[in-house]
Amino acid sequence: MRKHSIKTIVGLALILVCTTTGLFAAGAKETSTDPLAQLKAKGKLTVGCKVDVPSFGYKNINTGVIEGFEIDLSKAVAKHIFGDENAVEFTPVTAKTRGPLLDTGELDMVAATFTVTEERKNSWDFSTIYYVDAVAIMVKKDSSFATFKDLDGKTIGVAQSATTKKSLEAGAKDAGITLKYSEYATYPEIKVALDSGRIDAFSVDFAILNGYLEDSCKLLSERFAKQDYGIAVKKGNTALLDAVNSTIADLKKSGELDAMLSKWGLK
Repeated sequence: MRKHSIKTIVGLALILVCTTTGLFAAGAKETSTDPLAQLKAKGKLTVGCKVDVPSFGYKNINTGVIEGFEIDLSKAVAKHIFGDENAVEFTPVTAKTRGPLLDTGELDMVAATFTVTEERKNSWDFSTIYYVDAVAIMVKKDSSFATFKDLDGKTIGVAQSATTKKSLEAGAKDAGITLKYSEYATYPEIKVALDSGRIDAFSVDFAILNGYLEDSCKLLSERFAKQDYGIAVKKGNTALLDAVNSTIADLKKSGELDAMLSKWGLK
């Protein structure tokens, strides 16, 4: 009887050890500090994207689907990590909201015509560059503005928290003119302000402006400040950044990146 009791106790002890080990393992998994492991456990990639930039990130009014080059690029990152390009959830962002949403952890990464600057590198980590553009200016076709200098003293519509204003300021200084600015949350708001005459010009990167170009408008020939686009991740998230960079490198090597750019009229 006593022998049986010892076996029972040993058996219970083994069960307790196994159970405890399992709990510790589960706890270790839950408290993992590896961002990529946490991401895989979550099962999807949360991405901040534009929904008002044709060719890059734009919500199709007919289908309600967000589409564009940066959408396809984000899906490629998701496929690299999860083996499934649909393991991604998109959240609309603006130039003003994309950084804060990344900081709070609501987003894993941002692919939203995000220009890489030395100042921004202090706040976020950026991928290798996947697109290069430059700041341009749109005016109404029936206006008297033919060159940048013609805008002396005029009001330019720009996006909040974008690099556009800083780029134009440098250009204005070189040209010996002064400019006024009106800042807006979204590009459609700037376009409406231009159409209604509340501003004299609409300025942002050329590829973005080109998506808003209509017969009633024209682009001035001048370009300002090269704009290098990169995907942003939270500072220190090197595991995800490596995955993003590996994806971009693979797409470049295979020619798929060029094909994606051509698909959206960006090449």
